[in-house]
Amino acid sequence: MSFRFFSFSLSPVARISLGLVALLLSLLMVVDMVFGLIPDRAKLVRDVRQQSSESLAVQVAVMLQAGDVSTLQRTLREVLERNKDLRSVAVREEGGSITAQAGEHARYWAPPEDGSSTLTQVRVPVLADGRPWGTVELAFRPVLPETFIEWLTYPSLVALVVIGLGAFLAFYLYMRRVLEYLDPAKAIPDRVRTAFDTLAEGVLILDKQGRVVLANKTFRNFHPAAQEDMTGKHVLELEWLVNGFHVSPDDFPWSRAMASGTNLGDETLEINQPGEASEPLRTIVSCAPIQDGHGRLRGCMVSFSDVTMLHRINDQLLITLTDLEASKEEIRHQNEELHRLATRDPMTGCLNRRAFFGAADPLYATLQAEGEEVCCIMSDIDHFKSFNDRYGHAVGDQVIKSVAKCLGSELREVDMLCRYGGEEFCIMLPGSTAEQAAEVAERLRFSIENHAGAAVRDIPGIRITSSFGVASIKLGAKDPAELIDQADNALYQSKQTGRNKVSVWAGERSVSSTVEATHQGLPGSVTKATLPSP
Repeated sequence: MSFRFFSFSLSPVARISLGLVALLLSLLMVVDMVFGLIPDRAKLVRDVRQQSSESLAVQVAVMLQAGDVSTLQRTLREVLERNKDLRSVAVREEGGSITAQAGEHARYWAPPEDGSSTLTQVRVPVLADGRPWGTVELAFRPVLPETFIEWLTYPSLVALVVIGLGAFLAFYLYMRRVLEYLDPAKAIPDRVRTAFDTLAEGVLILDKQGRVVLANKTFRNFHPAAQEDMTGKHVLELEWLVNGFHVSPDDFPWSRAMASGTNLGDETLEINQPGEASEPLRTIVSCAPIQDGHGRLRGCMVSFSDVTMLHRINDQLLITLTDLEASKEEIRHQNEELHRLATRDPMTGCLNRRAFFGAADPLYATLQAEGEEVCCIMSDIDHFKSFNDRYGHAVGDQVIKSVAKCLGSELREVDMLCRYGGEEFCIMLPGSTAEQAAEVAERLRFSIENHAGAAVRDIPGIRITSSFGVASIKLGAKDPAELIDQADNALYQSKQTGRNKVSVWAGERSVSSTVEATHQGLPGSVTKATLPSP
């Protein structure tokens, strides 16, 4: 069975200060024993009591000779009140009777057996006519304290305590200051310092007050200010180091490690270097508290891993990735541009024939397999050759652009608009019936008639119209090419019957008829055409 007792541990400075105080007090006592530096309190008290007793005896003799007993009684009381060391006083005749007294004399008076006086029991003889008349008896308090409270106020003890406490405080403060300026590196063997200097990481050893005990070579190379001797300095004095944390002193990693008694790691720190253009030193900070064999905290070991090169490589990698992403985006834009150039008519932005058939063929096959309807609209600008002949090809190009813009503004996103050739356009309408396609064609015809001319600003008041032909898959076209031919035949019918109108392909055996257009209140006509297949 083992017992563990509580043990109070003092710091080294406190233990040294206590030893110095004990040495000082012992030296004072030895000097007093040899040279008597401290006055003998008992001798001083004896002399004072002897003088006061003799003076009182003279006064008593005078008053007894005058027979003034009342004055004698009053005088004894006054003497008792003025002298705090005096407990009682009495005037006793030779026969043993007491003439006058003050205080509880019977309680405190204990005459010595040999009749002599002591420090507490004083007898002074009184003579009358040269013969013994009686004695004056004085009972004093003991020289040394009788209670614990009296001992606490005993002058010698108070002086000793004050000297001891004052000396301890003075020694403690002085030793703390002295130890701060002593070189603690002397206590670290050279082999230990050399071993720390070989480490690739920066190492800083702190005591529990936060003062630097050791800094290895790698740490000293972190900053020009670290080349100075840092031993004994508080870590807060290393401004180039602590300013990088931007926290209170209690939140520094080493402060938290010593407070919690646990290891801390992966704390990032940037150490700014002198000069505006200098790159900061980036480090990873780890802290481990240092404890002695009894588990008591003695300090902290702080290590700094230089990851500046890693950050530099990461930054360069990010720049490279950004450049690659930008290049990728540029390539994507270029590919889109190339695809647009490859699939779009450069003048109007409509699909070219190759792209149109490339998208129409699979769409047509899908809709045909699903039983869905698809329609085709063929459009041709009326009297386009006259624009070129009268105004020139530049105006002719503007006419084509204006017509293409009117066509595109009235279509859905799923509809496909193609510049089929010259002034001719082809439109594929997935999911539209022949009636719906005819309505769309009529809206397009109306839009061109009323808006296309205004877009050609070089020739004010120019009139532009287009003719349209509509065909539906329901009439048996096997592929987009056949459907386009049917719509083209309907377009030919519109051209033959006066232009600026919409004709719907009705098949070889259909009856041709003309119906007034009522779609959305638009003027014009829609013709159902029966024409031989090409």
